[in-house]
Amino acid sequence: MEKKKTVNIDLKQYGMLFALVVIFAIFYFMTGGKNATATNINNLVMQNGYVVILATGMLLCVLTGNVDLGVGSIVALTGATAALLVVDHGVAVPLAFLAALGIGLLSGVFAGFFIAMLNIPPFVVTLATMLMGRGLTYTILQAQTKGPLPDSYVQFGAGFFVTKHVPFGDGGKIDLITIGVAVIATVLIIMSQLKGLQTKKKYGFATNPIWQIVVKNAVILAILWFFCYKLARYNGIPIVLIIMLIVVGIYQFITSKTVAGRQIYALGGNAKAARLSGIDTRKVFFWVYTNMGLLAAVAGIVLSARNASATPKAGDGFELDAIGSCYIGGAAAAGGVGTVIGAVVGAFVMGILNNGMSLVGWSTDIQKVVKGLVLLGAVTFDILSSKKKA
Repeated sequence: MEKKKTVNIDLKQYGMLFALVVIFAIFYFMTGGKNATATNINNLVMQNGYVVILATGMLLCVLTGNVDLGVGSIVALTGATAALLVVDHGVAVPLAFLAALGIGLLSGVFAGFFIAMLNIPPFVVTLATMLMGRGLTYTILQAQTKGPLPDSYVQFGAGFFVTKHVPFGDGGKIDLITIGVAVIATVLIIMSQLKGLQTKKKYGFATNPIWQIVVKNAVILAILWFFCYKLARYNGIPIVLIIMLIVVGIYQFITSKTVAGRQIYALGGNAKAARLSGIDTRKVFFWVYTNMGLLAAVAGIVLSARNASATPKAGDGFELDAIGSCYIGGAAAAGGVGTVIGAVVGAFVMGILNNGMSLVGWSTDIQKVVKGLVLLGAVTFDILSSKKKA
C-alpha cells in the first residue's frame, strides 16, 4: 500500500497567525476586553489600513533583499500635496488624488532610476528620498497643518461602505451587508482550500495532514467572523478596508500568479543566477521601487483622509512599521522568501501591539522597546531556521 505523502505545517507561514490570536488574547485580559469592542476593532482597521498598504509594497522590496526607507516621507509629501490642492487652490478631490499619485509615482521612478540604472545601493537612495521628501513636505506646508479637509476627501479614510442595518440584540443594530460579505468570504476560502487539496492529490504532491488543514482554516475563519461581526455591530465596512483588500488582492495575484512576481523571487533568491537565466534584474528593481512610490501615495491619501488634515510630521516612522510587518510576517532578511498575506498578518500584529499597549497605558517609549524586541525576535527566528535547513 502506497504511503500517503504529507508535510508538516509551515510554522514560519502560519506561526504569526496564531501569534496574532495569542497577542490579541493577552491584551484582551490586560484591558478587560476593551480591545475587543466594536468601536476599537473599527479603529484597529482604520488605523492600520495605510500600514497594510505600505507593507504590501515593501514586501516586494524585501523580496529583492532590500528595503525602502523613504516611504514615510513620501506618505507625508503626497498627503500634503493633495490637501494643499484641495484646501488652498480649490482643486476637485479626484484631481488632487491624481496629483498625489503622480508625485508618488515620480518619487518611485526617481529612486528606481538611481537603484536600477546607476547601481546605487537602495539603502543610500531611499535614505536620500526620506530626507528630501520630508524637507519638501515642510516646505510646501510651511511647517503648518493643512486642513480641515472636505467630507468627500475624508470619507476615503474615515467613511463607510453602503450599509443595511437591522435591529439586533438589546437595542443594538447589525449590518447585513457586512455579514453577507463574511458568508461569501467563508465559502470562497473553503472552496479555495478544497480545490488546492484536490490539485495536490491529483499530481501526487505532498499535503498537510487533515487536522492541520482543519485547525488552520478554523483559525482563519474565526478571525474573519470576529472582525466582520464587530464591524457589523458598528457602522459596517470601512472604505479604507475595501481599498486595503483591493491592494492586497492585486499584489497577492502578482506575486503568486505572474511572471513578474516569479522574477522578484528569483532576484531575491540569487541575483546572479537570475541574470544568467535571462531576467533583466535592472527592470525588476526599477518597477519594484516605482511601485513602492505609488503605494506610498495611496497610503498618504488614506492617512490624510483619516486625519482630515495633512501635517509635516505625517508618516513619521511608517517605514519601520512597514519593514517590520514584512519580517514579522515571515519574509526572509536575505530576500527571496515572503508572501503578501504574511506581510498583512505582520502589519496587524504590529497594529494589535500598538493598539493594545496604548489601551493599557504604556508610554510610547516602552511601546518602541516592545516592537523592537518583536522585530528582532522575528528576524532571529528566520536566520536560525535558515541555518538549520542549511
